[in-house]
Amino acid sequence: MQEERREGRPEQNPEEAVQAHEASSEQPGERDQELEALRQELAILQDQLLRRAADFENYKKRVERERQQLINLANERLLLALLPVLDDLERSLEAASQSRDFDSFYEGVRLVYRKFLDVLRSEGVEPFESVGQPFDYEQHEAFLEEPSAEVPPGTVLRELSRGYRIRDRILRHARVVVARAPDTDRTESSDAA
Repeated sequence: MQEERREGRPEQNPEEAVQAHEASSEQPGERDQELEALRQELAILQDQLLRRAADFENYKKRVERERQQLINLANERLLLALLPVLDDLERSLEAASQSRDFDSFYEGVRLVYRKFLDVLRSEGVEPFESVGQPFDYEQHEAFLEEPSAEVPPGTVLRELSRGYRIRDRILRHARVVVARAPDTDRTESSDAA
């Protein structure tokens, strides 16, 4: 709006101004000078527009490059945190190959498991409990239904794979077996036999 009005005229885009001046009845010399000034202004504005568009494209590319670098850095940090767990697992396997002491092997694997969970927790990943909970499609993936008289239908009987959250989102749904009402026809027919 800096040049909203020129000589009392409403704002026009440069091309309309050129056309208006060509049609005006001013002196040919003055009209040509003003027309040339408008053409120069138009060229300047077009150049500025092209520069701003190029700057914006460069900005988008830079932001995408920085975003990818952050993802790579986060992945690298996580992988570096997992390498000691892998080292411990390798040591456990090597020790198990030299000794057949199952209790020591079990304890070593249990320690590696706890260390792995600690790394996941440090990244905001936590397992969640499913057994005994009502089936929730937002947290669970039902693989099987089994008849059960011990729990209400729709209750998770057992986990096939544990579910995990990362902060407040589900990272992986728990794969579960869900209770259904017992089949009364089968129960009655097997009781009659």
